[in-house]
Amino acid sequence: MRTIAQADLKDFAQALYLNEKARATVAKYLQAVGEFAAFLAGEEVTKQALLRYRDELLLRARPRTVNGKLTAIHAYLAFRHWDDVKIRHLKIQHQPFLEESRELSRAEYNRLLTAARRRDPRLYLLLMTLGGTGIRISELAYITVQAARAGRAEIRMKGKSRTILMPRRLCARLLAYCRQNGIREGAVFCTRSGRPLDRSNVWHAMKRLCAEARVSADKVFPHNFRHLFARMFYEVEKNLAHLADVLGHTRIETTRIYVAVSVTAHQKILERMELVQ
Repeated sequence: MRTIAQADLKDFAQALYLNEKARATVAKYLQAVGEFAAFLAGEEVTKQALLRYRDELLLRARPRTVNGKLTAIHAYLAFRHWDDVKIRHLKIQHQPFLEESRELSRAEYNRLLTAARRRDPRLYLLLMTLGGTGIRISELAYITVQAARAGRAEIRMKGKSRTILMPRRLCARLLAYCRQNGIREGAVFCTRSGRPLDRSNVWHAMKRLCAEARVSADKVFPHNFRHLFARMFYEVEKNLAHLADVLGHTRIETTRIYVAVSVTAHQKILERMELVQ
């Protein structure tokens, strides 16, 4: 009988680690599989059960969230060699505009920087680094003293390697910060114990700025700074293929999501067309 046991989840986690998945990805996959196991409540893992679970998820989660959970569950099924249980992901048409409730504007970004500068110089530099380079939060450890001196960071993750250029002004600020804090080499952004900051550290620090900066907390999370970078880059150079390379995307369809215009901008385009009298 095919069931999901706790010991199997531990082996699955080890397999993900050996496959060079990021810690955050491993945690997300384990959570998704654990939730599926709770839904089954000892029932056998079958395609019919997974279809019921997908339908149940759709009652309380957005389609993209459902597909993310299915991806995690499929990875577990492949690990157990149960590929016959896999089901299709939901088909989602690309939305040509971005909901403004989630879009971080340049003005809001600047207010966050102002609030961070008053509260925490390290956080101020961290936000500028995310906004000014477009890196993922998992890549923050590659922003080192050596990278700031060279003006570029060599990012190597999941068997992939790419070079990102860093704005000269950002490099100067990072090096000044390192001199003031006695950081001679290695990661610029570390905890008190010397370990690189992780997603949780940064997320909590960001949330504390929201009220002072008058920015909705729903818009303030590490990955949204990457989206802001992508939109600003595309405004300057409307080259989607180049932006995909800069962001490290293997599929240009992923990059399209990052440069979707806001609802307001989309509405203005419709009005300028003057097709409705």
